[in-house]
Amino acid sequence: MERNNLYPIFLKAKNLNILIVGGGYVAEEKLSFLLKSSPDACVTIVSPMFREDTLSLSKKGDVTLIKDQYSKRYLKGKHIVIATTDVPKVNVKVYKHCRKRSILVNVADNPPYCDFYMGGIVTKGNVKVAISTNGKSPTTAKRLRQFFEDVIPENVDDLVKNLNEYRKTIKGDFGQKVETLNEFTKGLIAKKEV
Repeated sequence: MERNNLYPIFLKAKNLNILIVGGGYVAEEKLSFLLKSSPDACVTIVSPMFREDTLSLSKKGDVTLIKDQYSKRYLKGKHIVIATTDVPKVNVKVYKHCRKRSILVNVADNPPYCDFYMGGIVTKGNVKVAISTNGKSPTTAKRLRQFFEDVIPENVDDLVKNLNEYRKTIKGDFGQKVETLNEFTKGLIAKKEV
């Protein structure tokens, strides 16, 4: 059976310089998901054209629009790049330039040219759940995201905050604190007898 070997991480997007290459619908979709999850993300988009909705969306965050053809000079100082053009040759060029500079890159809808995937994300206060299908099925990730949005209660953030306060009052070393919290929270996921 095939297995998902991706390593999930949560990035502080406001501390990173992100570049999106392309100004079409896919670029807009990537920007939208990025700003929804990380409204404080620092994003630059380079493209010879931008959709009207992308122009509007860019005003909702720290987004710089550059009306130009892609050039490797736009990679300077970037940490993450997302290539979304409808010209495969340009996307592959972006990928090769990024790999040469050790910049993480994602070529939209082209898994062999991706160092990472942008999966489904559910956010409820301080709780964030990321969903990956190993780049195989964005539709499945979307459906799972919708499922988790429904089943994770809106007040889960209260639980997180209360447990954090309780954690501060626990005495002992790290191991003892973990054991106490594990025992205290066991009932949260107790399976009901059928």
